[in-house]
Amino acid sequence: MSVPTPPIAPARPSPLGRTLGRFELLELLGKSQGSTVWAVHDPRDDRDLIVTLPRVQPADAAAVERWMTPVRQAARLDHPRLAPVVEMGVEENWPCVAVERKLGVSLEQRLVAHPNPAPVEVVGWVCQVLEGLAFAHEAGAAHTDLQLHNVLVNNEGRVLLCGLAAASSQAPARGSGREGTRRGINQAMLAEADVLLAQREAAEGDVLACGLLLHVLLTGQPLLDEPDLARVARRLAPLGRDVVRLPWNTPHPIPEALRAIADRATASLQRQRYLNARTFLRALTGWLEAEALGRDGPLELMLDRLRTVGALPGLPSMSVRLERLVSMDEQHTEEIARHVLHDMALSFELLREVNSAQFQSHLAEAVAPVLTIRRAVALLGLDGVRHSANALRLWPGTLSEEGARDLRQLMDRVRLAGHLAQALRPAGYDAEVAYVAAVFQNLGRLLAQYHFPEESRQIRYLMQPTPPVANAPRGTPLMPGWSESDASYAVLGVDIDAIGAAVARHWGLGDEMMHMIRRLPRNLPVRAPDNDIDVLRITASAANEAVDALTQWGADLQASSLPATTMAAALNDQPASASPASSQPIPLLASRRTSVAARYARSLGLTPRMVQESIQAAHHALRTGEPIKHSEPVTTPLPIAPRSAVAAG
Repeated sequence: MSVPTPPIAPARPSPLGRTLGRFELLELLGKSQGSTVWAVHDPRDDRDLIVTLPRVQPADAAAVERWMTPVRQAARLDHPRLAPVVEMGVEENWPCVAVERKLGVSLEQRLVAHPNPAPVEVVGWVCQVLEGLAFAHEAGAAHTDLQLHNVLVNNEGRVLLCGLAAASSQAPARGSGREGTRRGINQAMLAEADVLLAQREAAEGDVLACGLLLHVLLTGQPLLDEPDLARVARRLAPLGRDVVRLPWNTPHPIPEALRAIADRATASLQRQRYLNARTFLRALTGWLEAEALGRDGPLELMLDRLRTVGALPGLPSMSVRLERLVSMDEQHTEEIARHVLHDMALSFELLREVNSAQFQSHLAEAVAPVLTIRRAVALLGLDGVRHSANALRLWPGTLSEEGARDLRQLMDRVRLAGHLAQALRPAGYDAEVAYVAAVFQNLGRLLAQYHFPEESRQIRYLMQPTPPVANAPRGTPLMPGWSESDASYAVLGVDIDAIGAAVARHWGLGDEMMHMIRRLPRNLPVRAPDNDIDVLRITASAANEAVDALTQWGADLQASSLPATTMAAALNDQPASASPASSQPIPLLASRRTSVAARYARSLGLTPRMVQESIQAAHHALRTGEPIKHSEPVTTPLPIAPRSAVAAG
């Protein structure tokens, strides 16, 4: 339902009794430190315009030309989100650029007439602004003074950006004072580098301003008691020390995912912000899609990709393994399952196939959800396994060389967690079910890494601890990184675990499996298990937490052995002095998490020695491919005896 915009003033003599050249000034729409925007009437053509001009009148003709040059270049851009320029010129020594007033009203006017728009409407506006900015940035132009008054919106919610480049600096070009120190260096190359650097800085400034605009629209209040967004930006890092975060008392409740996106856009650390408009746009678009589809939003985000390129690519050694499968007797189900488990893509495909509604309808009677590869192989037979394997896209699929390396590293981590879950499982619980549960707890991460490799890299980047500021006292601990949930919200617009859960539900996995593959929240204590499903979920969560800790400490999963000191520092609550990967002190890694053994002592009966021995056993299994023996679980028996088919396999 569209909201009517305020009526636009008809053509009339200037109510202010003032003119700018031939233009009759009707209304001051807004001003900032960089520009001024007026609604004017042009009696020559009998039309109303919106005119943008610099806040300070240029001193001479050269200064006028410096202002006009980037504005003239930006005016040539043609994009649905950029207001078409109808006139450029100089009036009374004021350079100006004009667009049609009938295109819409400014966001500032819109908010006066219809305050407190819903978050979905706000995000829709900001997405359109980002579309225009992204196009302009890729063409080498920037806005340089994004404000409420130079964003136009019409009755249908269509947004247009005006005043592009109209607040460009009139200072001498970058580097003009350094030529004397550059003897013998190609000045043309240096000048080009200066231009590219200035363009990048201007684009990053636009993206930050767009984040500030999002905050203003969501809160309905000026930020830091300052209506000029450019002034607010200069009070944030690296130039200032102020912080802009969404308050909790907003006019409308702000969903957690949107809050994470907005707060990343204005993060106190410059390195954590969105550095380009496309990245910011991708996060907001993902949130809008998920919000529109409700529970199925994360699934829809992934479904098209799953249909076209599959869940994951098959490993390069697939053809060799297929030959082994062909030569095996159909009775050797367990041996076949062991080979299949080496390939996550094939494992997921088999479990998807046997749990699909179409496959279930072909069976004489309904069966419980299939949770092991052994059972899947028994139901599909060798022909079914070969068919599923041949349907996979071979490694590296759609990935670049860098993306393939990242996915392989993640797969190694997930396999290690699977083997560790086998080693940590209490007596009487099936090893393969424990392995599958630990792997499926990483389904969202694996899918995101394959289908959104750049976004996954950003998520990991945001999760990294950051060094203290340059002037911090020696020994100041690193600042903690974002949680994985907040980072995935800020990058993808949805929780990465929600993607995995939605896909698993789409594959037909039952309620027991859906409960099992949900990791335990890190911020809550681990309670004693109530049933077998709880035991397996807790075991898989413990394994994944331990592997995450090792990875943060830079452990080489492909080394012949894992150093005991690294494991002790990563897994125990000890304020180790430094990470192997960094010379900076990082007591926060220990202080943010309780010892894995202590955290799971009550639920699984773990001790630090048990955890370290289990990790070494799991690491050996990862390197050699030899399975951890089912008959020799490391942990002690639990009071709960395995009763369900899930526990016993």
